[in-house]
Amino acid sequence: MVTARDAGQAAHIRWLGAAQLIAVVRAEPGITRATAAQRLGIGSGGAAELMARMRSAGLLSESPAPVQGRGRPTTVLGPHEEGPLVLAVDVRSGDWRLALAGVDGQPVVVDEATGGDQDRVRAQLTEAIGAAYRRNSTRIRAIAVAAPGPVSSSHVGQVPSRGWRDVDMSGLAARIPDDAGVRLIIGNDATLAGLAESRTGVAHSAATALHLIVAHGLGGTLVVDGEPVGGAHGAAGEYGHIPFADAALVCPCGAFGCWDLTVDGRALARHRGEAPPEDPVGYVRSLVARDDRDELTRNAFEKVATSLGRGIGGLVNLHDPDVVTIGGVAPLLRAAAPDAFDAAYRDGLMAFRKESPPPVLDGMHGDDGPLVGAVTLALDTVTGAEALAEWAERQRP
Repeated sequence: MVTARDAGQAAHIRWLGAAQLIAVVRAEPGITRATAAQRLGIGSGGAAELMARMRSAGLLSESPAPVQGRGRPTTVLGPHEEGPLVLAVDVRSGDWRLALAGVDGQPVVVDEATGGDQDRVRAQLTEAIGAAYRRNSTRIRAIAVAAPGPVSSSHVGQVPSRGWRDVDMSGLAARIPDDAGVRLIIGNDATLAGLAESRTGVAHSAATALHLIVAHGLGGTLVVDGEPVGGAHGAAGEYGHIPFADAALVCPCGAFGCWDLTVDGRALARHRGEAPPEDPVGYVRSLVARDDRDELTRNAFEKVATSLGRGIGGLVNLHDPDVVTIGGVAPLLRAAAPDAFDAAYRDGLMAFRKESPPPVLDGMHGDDGPLVGAVTLALDTVTGAEALAEWAERQRP
């Protein structure tokens, strides 16, 4: 007698190769069938059989690859035109974006808006998500949200850039029927940006990667073997609230001496004798764009770059990563005072690390990092072996 457990194990085995193939397509968009077969260690016959099953299930399709010299023609793999989709939301300091993506992980923005208090933004997102679902009700399988604050389950503890506290995101899928089986996942924006860099960015070959993003404050994540370290409640990575700064500085988070206060546009303004800017990111960009930086501004950049470099050195001592990636305006801050950053980074390292320190690289995804990471998080729930078996069963006549 075949039990439900036996059937589930058989489905897992049957669709494990399909899940591995989709993972390759996600990691290398535009990959050819021949190259994908090499990545998986299977022959051309096995690849052809696997792709036939993927086409039949509405998961992947093929198109002719550009001709490159002699040899048998091959095909480029991509998402099936009727395949599964995910929605990704990127909530930022002044606006939000909603994107749609197939199994190749390439987001296409389908809606966006600016401003609003937390109730208004939640209402806007609920309507936008509902409208996107109605247009693709048979295909959307998951929704992931990148939120600019510490996340625990479906709650965002606080969003300093918007003045929000304890924001409940659980109702964003209220316009989707409960029996549709569409999963809603909430993640921290810096964590998701780090996930994106580790899967498809400059840290893709690193087993252990540290990612830091500077926007309104600083956040980040440690990614080990492609998975962010979330902590007991999913709120790990609030590096900006390590007390690396002057203990007399009071942070909006409620703690004293947070590193946040020394590495963003607020710190630049303070060193220049100005009031905290409403838009710290825009403030940094405006100062970077100036050709006529006075001595006060140059000194401000050096102080901020020094704090950023020294702190990263401390985190390297803590986590021992293969590589450090930086996003948001962190690359701009380093570029504005590179000597100060490099000296502080080296000075912050333990002696045995100084000879060959982990490289600090600018992230590849830039401002789209959280959005790409949200797509990645959503697809992780859709492209596993069990999820693919469920999708294939739904496609049966």
